[in-house]
Amino acid sequence: MPSAPVKTPMTTSATSSVASSVATTKARDPWFDNAKMALVTLVVIGHAWTLLPPNTTDNWLYDFLYAWHVPAFVLITGYLSKSFTWEPRRLRALVTTVAVPYVLFEGALALFRLRVGHEHLNDLWADPHWPMWYLSALFFWRLMTPIFKRIPAPVVVAVAISLVAGLRAGDTFDFARVFGLLPFFVVGLSLHRGHLELLRRPRARAIAVGVLATIFVLARFTDTWIATEWLYYRSTYGDLRTSDMQAATIRMVLLLVGLAGALAFLSLVPRRASWFTALGSATLVVYLWHGFFVLGAGYSGFPEWATAHPVLSLVVTTAVAAGLAIGLASPPAARMLNHAVDPIGSLTRRLVQPAPAPEPVRELVSAGSSSDVS
Repeated sequence: MPSAPVKTPMTTSATSSVASSVATTKARDPWFDNAKMALVTLVVIGHAWTLLPPNTTDNWLYDFLYAWHVPAFVLITGYLSKSFTWEPRRLRALVTTVAVPYVLFEGALALFRLRVGHEHLNDLWADPHWPMWYLSALFFWRLMTPIFKRIPAPVVVAVAISLVAGLRAGDTFDFARVFGLLPFFVVGLSLHRGHLELLRRPRARAIAVGVLATIFVLARFTDTWIATEWLYYRSTYGDLRTSDMQAATIRMVLLLVGLAGALAFLSLVPRRASWFTALGSATLVVYLWHGFFVLGAGYSGFPEWATAHPVLSLVVTTAVAAGLAIGLASPPAARMLNHAVDPIGSLTRRLVQPAPAPEPVRELVSAGSSSDVS
């Protein structure tokens, strides 16, 4: 995290404001910020990998990543949603920080794809277009949070919903993914600090390495055993051309693999604060803005170059995607781009805070309060 600002004389009210801001900053857990930033970086890398030619190595890496990194992202989202209730102020926040960005960026991405990519899109807003499904899912997961916090055996119920959702859930608001990935969100809701402390133990980290190594080996055979489409949790069993019983079994196995990979990842995430930690407060900025760059690369002819240079393109794509994520999350970029990500919050802060705190604190707190993907 950035170092504390140099102390300078100020009024009592300003001192109180800074003290409150510093307390908020210190309250953030570096572990979760590290995990969120690492995961959103992997999201950007995974999306960028779709520009690469379909070959054994690229498909293998892609299937390995998608077997667990989206489940891990959803699980963390669930854990950080524990405090959500149906109170008016939280419902208003849900609308302003999730629904409003969804409407704005769904339209912006659609316009970009239409004008720049000359694509034809249907069911705008009703059927989330890549990668907007996550905001739609987050909106409904948060609304369901109070229910799953009260019912008995919430994880069992969520798994049952996920298995049944494969029969009928469709593209409207991407309900197939909302319900398909629901178990990971509910597992996150059900975890408490004691569970997470178990992941800090040296033995847990050793097991985590073994788990991810096993998933990596198994991912080599994804296209032989099942199609990559299974890892998206978006298609009905009929679309996947298998019997309902077999499909439910496959989904159950994928849920277990995804959970194992997610917990293994969390076990290996560094606990200490660093420059990388501070970027974790701007994950929604990264998520919403990176799509324009990935789509733009696709429209520019990059896939053709990648096909001609398969090895080099994998290295370049991975490095540039990681750099893009870090660049978008950097304080100057995040502060500027966040005005579009959270327009209502940005306007409110301008009106309510006429005397901002010193720059280092203001940047970090503002990013943390409005750019947090969870």
